[in-house]
Amino acid sequence: MVQLHRLEGFYWVAKTGSYARAARAFPYPITQPGVYQQVKKLQDELGRALVERVAKDQMRLTPAGEELYQFCAPFFEGLPALLRRLESQPQGETLRIDAAALVLRELLPAWLGRLRRARPELAVELSELQVPDFERLRDGRVDLLIDHVADIPRFCEARVVARSYPFLVLPQGHPLARRGAALELAALRDVPLVAYHPSLRQHALQLAAVRAHIGEPRRTLSATSAEIILAFVQAGLGYSIIPWLDERGPRARGVRCLRPTAARVRFEIKAIWRKGQPLRAPIEAALALAPEPPD
Repeated sequence: MVQLHRLEGFYWVAKTGSYARAARAFPYPITQPGVYQQVKKLQDELGRALVERVAKDQMRLTPAGEELYQFCAPFFEGLPALLRRLESQPQGETLRIDAAALVLRELLPAWLGRLRRARPELAVELSELQVPDFERLRDGRVDLLIDHVADIPRFCEARVVARSYPFLVLPQGHPLARRGAALELAALRDVPLVAYHPSLRQHALQLAAVRAHIGEPRRTLSATSAEIILAFVQAGLGYSIIPWLDERGPRARGVRCLRPTAARVRFEIKAIWRKGQPLRAPIEAALALAPEPPD
């Protein structure tokens, strides 16, 4: 493998025609013997002469040297202009976020709006997650993971950025949806439950809440997101219990939202990142502008 600094020495000798002039032309300090050693070692590596002496301070390219010079000259001659362009461009960085659908919809728009105003040059890549993938944090494919996570791996750090609350959602025409109606949750046992799909981790949390406050559901429908669940409830297909970041619950037409007094549970939404190294500037900027939920 040819070492770049030896190729650079050869380039300047070929361009200037002598070791002395090459040393003076270098973009950084180097001695004439230093340039000579670079070229000598390059010739030894290639096993052929690249330059030959024609006078006391004059070198000439051999056919092999001419071929190599024609190949490497465009690189060394174009490099300074490229470096100047790179230095003059604003430094753009990318913040990569994995987040749950609820976070993407309800939390991130205002948060990223503040970030854009503070760091307009920063690019943001968002991915919706169904299941937190901590390996993406470990290997650097993602910078922040934002979701409700009970157990944080040891290689991660986290801070709370929001809280979600469980809400009972009913069709507006259901008797229990009337304001002032006694909230007899047991009456919902015969009403279909619109549940998260069993493949989603929200399904287990949702069923646990239903069993604790209503009882075992007799019939269920499956949906893949809170939006679809609300649409099914709005159509009168059943009821559900869903998490929401706003303490007032979801505002959906045709849906009555109730927060059972017996279920004053809340779930912490955390921003999670890999620890054990200096934080990248985009992560620091995002955390500095993260929402601070009330206690």
